[in-house]
Amino acid sequence: MKKFFKLMLMSLLSVVISVSVFAKSNVIYVGTNAEFAPFEYLEKDKIVGFDIDLLDAISKETGLEFKIQDMAFDGLLPALQTKKVDMVIAGMSATPERQKAVAFSKPYFKAKQVVITTPEKAKSLKSFKDLSGKKVGVMLGFTGDTVVSEIKGVKVERFNAAYAAILALSQNKVDAVVLDSEPAKKYTANNKQFVIANIPAEEEDYAIAFRKNDKELINKVNAALDKIKSNGEYDKILKKYFK
Repeated sequence: MKKFFKLMLMSLLSVVISVSVFAKSNVIYVGTNAEFAPFEYLEKDKIVGFDIDLLDAISKETGLEFKIQDMAFDGLLPALQTKKVDMVIAGMSATPERQKAVAFSKPYFKAKQVVITTPEKAKSLKSFKDLSGKKVGVMLGFTGDTVVSEIKGVKVERFNAAYAAILALSQNKVDAVVLDSEPAKKYTANNKQFVIANIPAEEEDYAIAFRKNDKELINKVNAALDKIKSNGEYDKILKKYFK
């Protein structure tokens, strides 16, 4: 009889463990950097934005529960590689250099690198190469950092947040700021002090980052992205933030 109850207890315990493991596997930790409006930013201590709404839509399609962790942008991929998070969504470009270290989802947004400066200084800028000899603010680890660092003669000033770079520009501590197009539009929309220079922009694709061996998760998210784009949900989110 004791043996019977022991077997029953072990059987019940294995079921509980299985359910627990399944429940745990349904929770996905997502790294982001809430300094990048309108993609992710803080609103009354809550992280909101285009990327967050996109995650909500993916959650509905996959049944996955996303728990978002805010951290510095340059710490996102290290956190992914050391398994502190399972995914990264942060207006991140799927650059060839990053693809050496991590895998990416299908692209979900096409962006551009642009130059923010004063109307007077913008007149002399015909290409990114014209930033040579100038002091240029960038966000640490962002694509703009890479683009500007490759231009000879540029004095690069790195910031942890876009607003800090814009503040430096307003204080004449830098001559220009290179930033992704949509956040740049937000900073210049109601500020006549700055403009986006009329020069050819560097294009890039935003995508969600994963560890290379997490193929099941990548496939689930990609399938959800396809569904969201085909059923009109993606367009609804797009119109909400980019009217």
